[in-house]
Amino acid sequence: MTYFSLDLLTGANMLTKEQAYELAEHWVQAWNSHVLDEIMSHYAEDVVLVSPIAAKLLNDPLGTVRGKEALRDYFKKGLEVYPDLKFELIDVMWGLFSVVFYYINQKGSKAGEFMEVGSTGKITKVIANYNE
Repeated sequence: MTYFSLDLLTGANMLTKEQAYELAEHWVQAWNSHVLDEIMSHYAEDVVLVSPIAAKLLNDPLGTVRGKEALRDYFKKGLEVYPDLKFELIDVMWGLFSVVFYYINQKGSKAGEFMEVGSTGKITKVIANYNE
């Protein structure tokens, strides 16, 4: 599902506050549903994710996941390891072609995820940060 598209070459149709909040709401709903296809609908084929949780779960000190299929495998593992996973959105910040979702997870830990949004409206890069 694509919520919007951006024209990165001309600067037209830059990410708006409304689009950022719509993406955030759908993203949180997808994660809270635990439906992997819904979660994956937000990501581009060439997505790159960097996360300390990925480093831990994948036993990879770089914590980097490249490509949608690898991301799907990582998210599947994450849902298995954290069966009670739940996100509560605290705030959304947006830039011209990026967003930051600030939320609390099921353990009460805070997280902030910086996400670049590509021209198709799909997330192309994620940098996850946690306070746990």
